[in-house]
Amino acid sequence: MKSLEEIPRIWKRAYLVLCFWFAANYGVGTFMKWKLENQPTYIFWNALQLFEALCIFIIIIFFYTNWLFRFNIYVQIAGHAVGAMFHFLAMGTLSYYLETYVEGYTGWDYWREHIIGLLKWEGLHFHDQYIITIGVYYVIRYFQGVQHQEQEKSELALKNREMQISLLKSQINPHFLFNTLNSINTLIGSSKEQARKVITQLSDIFRYALDSHGDQMVKLIHELDFIDNYIRIQQVRFGDRLKFVKQVDFSCLSVEIPPMILQPLVENSVKYGIAPKDDGGTIILTVKRFNNMIFFEVKDDGLGSNAKKVMDGSSSGVGMKNTDERLKSIFGPGSGLRIHSNEWGYSVSFFIPFEEPAVAELNSKAV
Repeated sequence: MKSLEEIPRIWKRAYLVLCFWFAANYGVGTFMKWKLENQPTYIFWNALQLFEALCIFIIIIFFYTNWLFRFNIYVQIAGHAVGAMFHFLAMGTLSYYLETYVEGYTGWDYWREHIIGLLKWEGLHFHDQYIITIGVYYVIRYFQGVQHQEQEKSELALKNREMQISLLKSQINPHFLFNTLNSINTLIGSSKEQARKVITQLSDIFRYALDSHGDQMVKLIHELDFIDNYIRIQQVRFGDRLKFVKQVDFSCLSVEIPPMILQPLVENSVKYGIAPKDDGGTIILTVKRFNNMIFFEVKDDGLGSNAKKVMDGSSSGVGMKNTDERLKSIFGPGSGLRIHSNEWGYSVSFFIPFEEPAVAELNSKAV
């Protein structure tokens, strides 16, 4: 009983469908032969016995085909050629026994004559039985393969989404948090109002990070608010040494981008460009539209090529490498990061495609 339970349900259903189909086939064929050719009524008994044997052979063919499936296509073709021949001989021998042997015509010559007679058109249904059975098996395996691939894709997408969420939520550098808390501690003694502002800004940053999901897009205006809070907190620490300039095309504010896609670029400039420089510097965030593309750039006049690191992969736990991979994954290989560094500064830029709202709406309706 346990072995029966291990058989896939779809195999059981396919078996019942095949048995029903061949039962109808035998029933109609035998009835027409009895009615039109005036055959004796015992042909119904013969048909029933052939049908019972076929039901057993269907099970054998299923397991045989399943065994052959592990080999390459050429072995499967050869194996099925042998299987079809064996099925024809077995069913043909049974029909010989029911139709000829019981009538007293025994011996090799009568068996051979009966089998040769089955090679005519009316006897080829034995081959059809084998071909239909293995055809059903391969159809089942095909759809099982498609279903398995879809399941793997769903599981991969789910794992990727969970990873993205985890990465996004860990994107805020712990050192940034510690430095901010130290700044708040210092401000409490000198300016409680300023300390409250920093706490509110820090709260907004973490709320944005926690609400961000890897498979959701956010409007650029919300991402810029997040960057503004991040920069203001950093300016508490660096003071006048850190300046921040935004050059954003007004028409791009409603563009949707992946959440927290700009933060690693800005953080990289702060940590490796501005912070090590004695007199600090300026970070310029540029967003411009060029026809059907949106251009993003984070540029600074910090240490540039003189910095210890140019492209950081660990400063934020996810860093520039993950940003590059996220952009390529969402927008294609052409949207990867472009990095330029010289002794006067450092810049990172990328492009994303842009569609007019009306065009995007028409495309979504067409889909």
